[in-house]
Amino acid sequence: MNVAIIPARGGSKRIPRKNIKSFCGKPMIAWAIEVAKKSEIFDHIIVSSDDSEIIEIAIEWGAETPFLRPEHLADDLTPTVPVIAQAVEACQSMGWSVDNACCIYPSVPFLESNDLIIARDLLYETQANFVYPVAEYPHPIQRAMRQRSSGQMEFIDPSSEMTRTQDLETTFHDAGQFYWGKATAWLKHKKMHSDAIGLVIPSWRVVDIDNLDDWKRAELLNAVLEMD
Repeated sequence: MNVAIIPARGGSKRIPRKNIKSFCGKPMIAWAIEVAKKSEIFDHIIVSSDDSEIIEIAIEWGAETPFLRPEHLADDLTPTVPVIAQAVEACQSMGWSVDNACCIYPSVPFLESNDLIIARDLLYETQANFVYPVAEYPHPIQRAMRQRSSGQMEFIDPSSEMTRTQDLETTFHDAGQFYWGKATAWLKHKKMHSDAIGLVIPSWRVVDIDNLDDWKRAELLNAVLEMD
């Protein structure tokens, strides 16, 4: 059995009520629920939350909320892995035979269902513990700089200062959208980043919505896509 688990706590600080704030006509979490449904690869689409309003909206948009997220897993410092592990355990306690669980973050308006399908197939083919989307950094990180208090700039890696950008190794970052993982890997709290296969996706549709600037950037991108 494959399940989608959307972790959506109620205590977002940088963008209050981010997970249910209206984004281009519908609650933000609705985008994640709808793309999971569109993929047609999940036996259950679950929202893990501690918040009654989020739970109500999740149900309205077609997700299941068969359990409450424990309070100790709903604070600002809780990482993703224990949240998904708890959800997998809760599913198993209901008698569900969960083989794989896909954590889909709730703020992913540009996630495409085909990415979920391709990543699932990679999980099957490679037998990796996790598969998740990555995007190429727009500029070589080897030429990253810092600014001193005087205003003077300096390279973090001085040895790369005279190297042409095209001669530097291509690097990637987590797209912050979803993580397919074996149920056993979640339960054993394996490292979901380094113990994984990366699925490269176009960087233009990666917007990690953490603050109001990110939100505005996402709105502008959505407006452009709607014009196409």
